Amino acid sequence: MADRVIEVATTPFLCQKPGTSGLRKTVSVFRQPHYVENFVQSVFDVLDGLAGQTLVVGGDGRFYNQEAIQVILRMAAANGVGRVLVGRDGLLSTPAASCVIRRHGAYGGLILSASHNPGGPAGDFGIKYNIGNGGPAPERVTEAMFARSRELTQYRILEDETPVDLSRDGDTQLGAMRVSVIDPVADYAELMETLFDMEAIAGLFRDGFTMRFDAMHAITGPYAHAILEKRLGAPAGTVVNGTPLKDFGGGHPDPNLTYAHDLAELMFGPDAPDFGAASDGDGDRNMILGRGVFVTPSDSLAVLLANAELLPGYRGRVKGVARSMPTSRAADRVAEAMGLPCYETPTGWKFFGTLLDAGRATLCGEESFGTGSDHVREKDGLWAVLAWLNILAQRGETVAGILTGHWRQFGRTYYTRHDYEGLDKAPADALMADLRGRSLVGEVFAGQRVVLHDDFAYTDPVDGSTSSGQGIRVQTEDGSRLVVRLSGTGTQGATLRLYMERFEPNPEHHHHDAQDALADLIAATRSLLALKARFGAEDPTVIT
Repeated sequence: MADRVIEVATTPFLCQKPGTSGLRKTVSVFRQPHYVENFVQSVFDVLDGLAGQTLVVGGDGRFYNQEAIQVILRMAAANGVGRVLVGRDGLLSTPAASCVIRRHGAYGGLILSASHNPGGPAGDFGIKYNIGNGGPAPERVTEAMFARSRELTQYRILEDETPVDLSRDGDTQLGAMRVSVIDPVADYAELMETLFDMEAIAGLFRDGFTMRFDAMHAITGPYAHAILEKRLGAPAGTVVNGTPLKDFGGGHPDPNLTYAHDLAELMFGPDAPDFGAASDGDGDRNMILGRGVFVTPSDSLAVLLANAELLPGYRGRVKGVARSMPTSRAADRVAEAMGLPCYETPTGWKFFGTLLDAGRATLCGEESFGTGSDHVREKDGLWAVLAWLNILAQRGETVAGILTGHWRQFGRTYYTRHDYEGLDKAPADALMADLRGRSLVGEVFAGQRVVLHDDFAYTDPVDGSTSSGQGIRVQTEDGSRLVVRLSGTGTQGATLRLYMERFEPNPEHHHHDAQDALADLIAATRSLLALKARFGAEDPTVIT
């Protein structure tokens, strides 16, 4: 009988623990028999009241996206879901998926992405569950999923393997469940219209403003073509690499100076346009550049906060700002000047959710090129680009001019992140254990006495939940800071991230390159951590 629900015997996979952004593994791991099915069943099993509800499903178009969606649809139908909204061709950017969940009152959603990680058959894949507010599942939910995955003995799925046609908008019946294929851009584009002065931005382009947006062959291409070129009138060709490809064109879809090197070279070259931006694999990250200038994500958050009154959707309603602990404290100083609270949270967008829902924070950001607001419950790359364009249109200044004026008013926080990718896990874990097992307070580091050395722990001020072991902080008496943590987003080996910052209030000292301004702090960090002795080299893989 077609569409018959069957129960398939299985054995647990012990490696299905979701990280800060869901379950991420190599494609080869996800393609193992029963692997996707086991994880999806574990998700469904811990969701109370799922029967008859509406779910949202979509992904960034990377390799294995379509195949996994077909499995999820058949399993959703078998587990009693009433309706699934899925982006046409299986596509939805992560912020757009959050938007669709919220706008349609969905119970939650499954987003298929490994964000900024490489794609293709030899690349990475990922699945995460977002709850009804549109944000990533909190730790209590992901822990329940993991616990369930370790005891699972069977999963439910429709026997009929005829794939659902995802190429055309409209409804299809799958068993007792309705599948609605939707335009992946429409809801998101309509939301942007309510937040920004689109006519003012369009005026920029009518007046000859030039821009380059690099979609990195990832999900934001269709969104950028629709909004920047069609709605706002940016000339054709403003958006480059705008067709999503399964392997992201062989590139690494991480919008930073290393992986978006063509854009960076253009923006620092003789023929640079007025404005440059890029977004990542699933559309939640952004890089902002002006002619001859790179805006660090930490500075970008601070500038957006300082200029929020220029954005129609935020005028008179900014309640506070939140940032991840490794993000520089540039936004803290703006918040203090504006009389607003600033919250320091662990890394992971899910930690902003309760603050946004409670109205305590309106803007939020992470140093890992993520910026957003309470319009959705994910970071949002294209949102940040539109916010900058709106500010440029209102102020009539260049990116460099806005940055210089901002630093003059609030001081400059020199900041850098050094990534060491693909490290052997054992020595990386040993490094963190060594730092946790000693106290540097009172010692001299980079010429200054250490006044704080701890392992960051967080208690959510809204729901009281706690998170510990979130990264080592070392702070000196002049306010300089080092943060050391292992990333939870990689799939190969360990990724060590080092974050260094120093505040400079004097405008006469604001013209230095960040690496030069922080040279002594960088050298002291390498010595403290004995990077060459531990890993055989001390030069980072990526510097941002």
